Amino acid sequence: MSPLAILMSAFILSIVGLGFFIWSQRAHLTDPSTEGSEVIFAAGEIGTPEEPAAPSGTTRPAADADDAELAARARADASTAPLVFFFYCCAFVWLLVASAAGLTASIKLHAPDWLTAEAWLSFGRIRTVHLNAVAYGWAPMAGLGTALFVIPRLLKTELVGGRYALLGAALWNAALIAGLGSLAYGVSDGLEWLEIPWQIDLLFVAGGALIGLPLILTLRRRQVAHLYVSVWYMGCALFWFPVLFLVANFPGLHHGVEQATMNWWFGHNVLGLFYTPLALASIYYFLPKVIGRPIQSYNLSLLGFWGLAFFYGQVGGHHLIGGPVPGWMVTLSIVQSMMMILPVAAFTANQHLTLKGNLGALRQSPTLRFMCLGGLMYTASSVQGSFEALRSMNAITHFTHYTVAHAHLGLYGFVSLVFFGAMYFVIPRITGRDWPWPRMISAHFWLASTGIAIYFVSLTIGGWLQGRAMLDESRGFMESVLLTLPYLKARSVGGAMMALGHVVFAAHFVRLLIARGARRTAAGPFATAAEGI
Repeated sequence: MSPLAILMSAFILSIVGLGFFIWSQRAHLTDPSTEGSEVIFAAGEIGTPEEPAAPSGTTRPAADADDAELAARARADASTAPLVFFFYCCAFVWLLVASAAGLTASIKLHAPDWLTAEAWLSFGRIRTVHLNAVAYGWAPMAGLGTALFVIPRLLKTELVGGRYALLGAALWNAALIAGLGSLAYGVSDGLEWLEIPWQIDLLFVAGGALIGLPLILTLRRRQVAHLYVSVWYMGCALFWFPVLFLVANFPGLHHGVEQATMNWWFGHNVLGLFYTPLALASIYYFLPKVIGRPIQSYNLSLLGFWGLAFFYGQVGGHHLIGGPVPGWMVTLSIVQSMMMILPVAAFTANQHLTLKGNLGALRQSPTLRFMCLGGLMYTASSVQGSFEALRSMNAITHFTHYTVAHAHLGLYGFVSLVFFGAMYFVIPRITGRDWPWPRMISAHFWLASTGIAIYFVSLTIGGWLQGRAMLDESRGFMESVLLTLPYLKARSVGGAMMALGHVVFAAHFVRLLIARGARRTAAGPFATAAEGI
């Protein structure tokens, strides 16, 4: 079969498959009930927020069924509390480590003579430490901890096999400590996102398998007939990641050009098929719970899920434009990248319609504030990524700081902000204490959001000018480097603000743990602990 026939077949198959799915949803073939979006609420709970977004004086409707389900939810929370607490503590540690390493690397780009006495502080090593601390430390610990909290709630049963996940988390963190140590020492596999030696990766595989085991065990004991869309996202993230990680790290399997192709297949898919599903699942659960109403369109949420599954798998190939790879492979990646606009549009419309009339809750709910901004950043980063895949735009932005800005808009502006919002919701429920200082929540939000804004805008402008300069044959390469210096300094300012926000977040968490927060006595909404944020 010719490359053109392969390309056209893949495109037509995707369109036909997605078209059939849309038709099936409109015909209610896969979900005859229109109540799929209401399963996350107890009887009589719709209309009552389960978060500080509730105005002062709000009370929950009294009903026997409601009380029974609230009691079951409390038992589900209690079954996950110690495990989720461990995951979140690890997430805080890796967030601070990654922040320190990232800020150091950023400063070195415009002050290369700073901290040169130690080899492990050189840019090549400290930047790699930053990436891996985020990719395998902060983001997985926060995302998987949130998944382990949410899944028992959605299945309306207690978590089964929590000890396996605890052992898995211990192995995972041991692997990360060993991996970061090897990178700092200078031992690396030399592939972006896959720098940690494969011998250490075996611990990640074992730990990840143990972390995912409770999902299977808990699913077998579920007390619901319908699986909410968040379960789909979280379950598939826990399935997709081991496949990606095993294929990418299998020793001796990939060589030469194939290895480069695999590298970007993994690098892009670990964002789109692991972090993104965990973050979207969090939004689809916490956003309705915070405002007290189901998502506007359950079918749109499923369209977003299947669109992600259909189209995301091959988008990483656009990083190889101009490389020695088959042209049809790059073209297929560009087509898939543009088709990703469909599931992103479905999510964006759903979020907007669900929030319509409830924007006032943003003043009171830290969870809603972080998640709404994170959802907007998902839309922005995804649409930007789709157009960045086009050959005409890629010719300018490739190998520039523009790509760095785009990557941080996705992994920080979207994923990390959503996980921050989830943690603000979950931590009081697993510790039994409210957040003591609402102003620290506000400080964290504004430092993080302003920091990523400065970071993104400066590198986007600087990267675009850098790309144009490199394409101009009348200008020397060093000119394209020098013109980026003001924008790199602005990047460090934005990075410093984000890092300070993380310190505030961690300090607030410690303050909560030392019994400075009001103690909670029920599984219902907070009183008004975070009002006026």
